[in-house]
Amino acid sequence: MIVSSTELQNNFGKYLVLAGREDIIVTRNGTVIARLSAAGEAAPRDAEIAENLSTYRRYGGRKAAYKEYLALTKDSEDRYEYIDGEIYYLASPKTAHQVALAELFGLLYNWFRGKECRPLVAPYDITLRRHSEDINIVQPDIMVICDLEERVGEDGYYQGVPALVVEVLSESTRGKDMVKKLDLYLSSGVKEYWLANPLNGEVAIYLFENKDIRDSATYRKPEGARSFIFPDLTIDLTQVFG
Repeated sequence: MIVSSTELQNNFGKYLVLAGREDIIVTRNGTVIARLSAAGEAAPRDAEIAENLSTYRRYGGRKAAYKEYLALTKDSEDRYEYIDGEIYYLASPKTAHQVALAELFGLLYNWFRGKECRPLVAPYDITLRRHSEDINIVQPDIMVICDLEERVGEDGYYQGVPALVVEVLSESTRGKDMVKKLDLYLSSGVKEYWLANPLNGEVAIYLFENKDIRDSATYRKPEGARSFIFPDLTIDLTQVFG
């Protein structure tokens, strides 16, 4: 995972939690200056660091105004996200990502059938704000929404905050999903965040409260991943990852 020195300083506690799962590579002005690793973990090779840095580039390489994002996406069939003034192009996912996504969505859909909350699957724009002036547009892989009927605007899009969000990791998006999106979901009112990793058959679950990580748990197949906010919800990871 790649983070700037400023991000690390501002959210050190959060990155200590994440460092237990993978190395945190710290950069300043695009140059690697430090590494935060779990005790006993082997350091990644320089080539791996360079590869990770190459996949963490934002679209256009600069900050962009919200109106630029709207102009870019108005008549485009491509998928983009807008997070903290940066536009991210969403590349076509690979097979492992799509298989895990389909299995996980199917299990969640069946569990929530007949209940108040409803799972939806990407592509579907969600607008999140840390405050009134802050606009972010994301397309989570899966989102569980508990107030869908009341919060659909005149434009046909949901205008609330999902209770639970799931992102399925890929090599090109894991830095954004584990850093940018984790911070955005935590700060904008999402209650629970799942990070599903098809490469190692693992799901990390974060419980958010008062804009902080209240609790977290990691599950690996053949275990069942258990939700914090839906106590009876357990997902068999063998079915998700095969």
